[in-house]
Amino acid sequence: MATAAKPKSTPFMYFLIRLLFKFVLNVFYGTIVVENEHYIPKNGEPVIVCANHVNSLTDALLLVTSVSSKKRNFLRLTAKDTQFGRKTFSSWLIENAGTLPMQRRKEHGDQMDNSATMDKLLTALSEGDAICLFPEGMSRFHPNMAPLKTGVARIVSDVLTRNRDNPDFAVTLLTCSLTYVHRWSFRSDVLVSFNPPLKLSVKDSPSLISTGPNDPIDFDAIRSLTTFMHAQLSSNTIDSPSWDLVRVAKTAARIYVPLGTRMRLGDWVRVVARFVEGLAKPGEVAVAGSAAGEGVAIERKGMKRTVTWNSKAEQRPRGDSIGESGSGTQPSVLSTTQVPAVSQTESQILSSSFPDSERERLTRDLSAYQDQLNALGLKDDRIRQSAHLTRLQILWRLLIRTSQTCLFLTIVLPGLFLWIPVFATTTYQSEKLKRSGPVWDTHDEVAQTKLVYGLASGLLVWLAAVVLTTPIFGLGLFFTIWFVPAWMWLTLRWTEDLIAAFRAAVALYRLLWVSDAELKRLRETRDDLHGRIANFATEVLGLPKDPEEEFLVVSGEEDEDQPSRWGKHQRGRTRGGWDSALRYFSIRRRRKRDWNETLRWFDATEFPKE
Repeated sequence: MATAAKPKSTPFMYFLIRLLFKFVLNVFYGTIVVENEHYIPKNGEPVIVCANHVNSLTDALLLVTSVSSKKRNFLRLTAKDTQFGRKTFSSWLIENAGTLPMQRRKEHGDQMDNSATMDKLLTALSEGDAICLFPEGMSRFHPNMAPLKTGVARIVSDVLTRNRDNPDFAVTLLTCSLTYVHRWSFRSDVLVSFNPPLKLSVKDSPSLISTGPNDPIDFDAIRSLTTFMHAQLSSNTIDSPSWDLVRVAKTAARIYVPLGTRMRLGDWVRVVARFVEGLAKPGEVAVAGSAAGEGVAIERKGMKRTVTWNSKAEQRPRGDSIGESGSGTQPSVLSTTQVPAVSQTESQILSSSFPDSERERLTRDLSAYQDQLNALGLKDDRIRQSAHLTRLQILWRLLIRTSQTCLFLTIVLPGLFLWIPVFATTTYQSEKLKRSGPVWDTHDEVAQTKLVYGLASGLLVWLAAVVLTTPIFGLGLFFTIWFVPAWMWLTLRWTEDLIAAFRAAVALYRLLWVSDAELKRLRETRDDLHGRIANFATEVLGLPKDPEEEFLVVSGEEDEDQPSRWGKHQRGRTRGGWDSALRYFSIRRRRKRDWNETLRWFDATEFPKE
């Protein structure tokens, strides 16, 4: 067995950037859930981390902060070379994080040359480092994953070829699926899900190794490995051909399992993704399993998904290599992950068991129902509960929510003055960015813009407060330096509660003005949709018949698929002790009721049109 290389120390600037943006990301996003952290190889083992690319620089920062320093000291990043050498904070950030420049054909055409960068990446892997790549090639706004470039598979091949004289050398391919519930919305939630690693060794991957100029790489193996990565990445995130389908799938998921944040974020994302696959028109979604026949086999049993990649060693013998690794008749890698994906055979059954006309009618009815809710300013949960509420009870709840709104407004108003420069700066800069180009070219950089300008304006507010209070008997040095950040955090926490209370009060007020006949009609519509969705989910998609029993989680629950530090705190609800007793006055995080919730006055169900 190959021994891991001696871990390198963490560069100081990388350590500082990771620490700083771990704080910034946890301020901007409400909950960041990291799944399967135990899949990350330890320091000294060469690893390539690959992720889908939907949020520009934010994706890289999220991966840097999600990979614990106990696991990896340093994650080598790459970025397009046009980001370097500019007099901007983002350029400084990229350069000081140890990022390597990559030229793109879009800017350089036939003059593109990445040989120097590739050599540095191969050297880093050979020395046991970790590198991070985005195989889609560029960040995208559209919810559909772009076809992957073969560059990552080629790097695997090159590093194995470079170390072919060491039969024990191996490199780990670790894919990571990133899902932003609302990628640029303040206090929305993020899922970082590491998929089962694929370990590729010199001894067991002869089809990826070139022994000389007359022995080229088997391109079928390169393409097969790229297909495997695409299958893993898309299976653990919401991969949809359109935003309209995402909207309909989220509506279906709310009706099917109205558990809110008592359900794990990972389970919620996978249920929505399952509805996307099921409600898409035939051919719209590249259903997992379409890779069969290209060296990748994908099967599903219940909620368990198994991905097998065959290195095709048996098709291309390499002298003694095949003899050392066996007969070559078995797949070289078996990876298992908890995702609701479908195999090729199952997709055919799905199409035959649920006619296209029924699928289209269900999609139309779900969209029309959501349109009705938006017109009334209500959420599905209000309709579901309205059968058990009298007008007097609604009025009483409205009084309570109005009182809570007034209370929280009184508490947070002084601290909001500190946040006004931050909110004003980020809003102005993000709107300016949106107006600078089409949706597909600008909206994936909105979160990055908010993070950078939010950090800069927040630091200026803090420094201004320290400078202005220092002359008052040195108050700035001994009090303001820590009091301002603490006060701003508490203000943000209780502003979430303020907006949630106001949003609930408005919904209850609107519910009061909906006639009994209209409510009855909406409940009948919902009951009909619930029956059809439950049948579709269980009989066609293979989802549990009793979602509340399947997905309802208990505080502190951990299992073999989630042995991570996030087991107790990944949900938006407060847990145990003072948090549960004080409820709305929890310092840690807001007592959310819905993963779709953001810091807005309304329920975010619409997406920008491209």
